[in-house]
Amino acid sequence: MSATADHAETNLAARLGFQSDQVVQEIGFDDDADQEFREAIEEQIGSDLVDEDYDDVADAVLLWFRDEDGDLTDALVDATEFVEDNAVILLMTPKTGRDGHVLPSDVNEAATTAGLSTSKPVSVGKDWTANKLVTPKAAKAAKTGKR
Repeated sequence: MSATADHAETNLAARLGFQSDQVVQEIGFDDDADQEFREAIEEQIGSDLVDEDYDDVADAVLLWFRDEDGDLTDALVDATEFVEDNAVILLMTPKTGRDGHVLPSDVNEAATTAGLSTSKPVSVGKDWTANKLVTPKAAKAAKTGKR
């Protein structure tokens, strides 16, 4: 990875809400996950991502999800059980035209059903789209400027 790409990925991790000293739980990791973005998050938080077996509460979740992975609503509801209030769930889905692509309408419907607020999707690398989802308390705090 070039220094410019490394810096861009790290800035993206920061813009998506990852902060120093956070515990970020990664769910759905597979060989197709964007390694550069994962490393940028680790650099931003100052530690390794924790895996699906982590048995404490995390500050954020990085959820890799492909169309064939099952029910997205269930995956999002499960992800909310692993995080504190005010947490970010970063839903990573393959871009249009890639294997496992998830329709944006399906993402919005699943997020709404799971009680999460969505933001505009962001491109991550050449193969992934990030959807930043927040719990209702975090969404309310963002609108009011309170935590």
